Amino acid sequence: MFKILLIGDACEDIYYYGNCDRLSPEAPVPILKHKYTARRDGMCLNVSNNLKAFETSVKVLSNKRILKKQRFVDLKTKQHLLRTDFGEDILLKPCAKEELERVEFDNLDAVVISDYNKGFITAENVKIILAKAKEQNLTVFVDSKKQDLSCFENCIIKINETEFKRIKKLPINYELVITLAAEGACWNKKIYPTEKCEIFDVSGAGDTFLAALTYKYLETKSLEKAIKFANKCSRVVVQKFGTYSLTRKDFDDICI
Repeated sequence: MFKILLIGDACEDIYYYGNCDRLSPEAPVPILKHKYTARRDGMCLNVSNNLKAFETSVKVLSNKRILKKQRFVDLKTKQHLLRTDFGEDILLKPCAKEELERVEFDNLDAVVISDYNKGFITAENVKIILAKAKEQNLTVFVDSKKQDLSCFENCIIKINETEFKRIKKLPINYELVITLAAEGACWNKKIYPTEKCEIFDVSGAGDTFLAALTYKYLETKSLEKAIKFANKCSRVVVQKFGTYSLTRKDFDDICI
């Protein structure tokens, strides 16, 4: 069983499901009659849940003040009517230097940084993470929404195509995997296609890709094999509604 330290921003995804039968008399907007609520782990917590589907041991270090992302959804059509984000009016408190220094790295197989750029991950604490990882010869996997990625030296970085276009600075030494949605992923100027499927919801697909990439790389030490596996895992997720974490059954089906 691989042991992984996961550090990143966390949120709770909340889905309010209901029926829309008429428009409001107060404004030209639909009225949602609430039926039930579903709560799911989001951001780095979704990465953690996906890693656990591969039967890895995961230690999570994340923000104490959990962000909340609320979706209002019509049951009949599964149409998102509105999303409201709470807690992002100010940046999260950065991961404390003292907390990072207390974390033991000597029994780990890898470190994963899930950086949604909400404030918990800073360039300063990345230096501490990478220094401790280097002492143990650990591979560090990164998914970041920062435009300046120069702090992620010697990491395997995974970003999507939109994020790639916004990059202002890269590290000197790094591996870069760019996810291309329905087209698959690109690494080392080569595109690794994914099988076509009906895309229902892309929520959490990047988290799944990161988790799958990490697991398969640790298993095979091949980034090419890891990318192909991550494509298969993400393909499962985009056919589900909302933030979806892989299950053990999903994993078994993928590996058939």
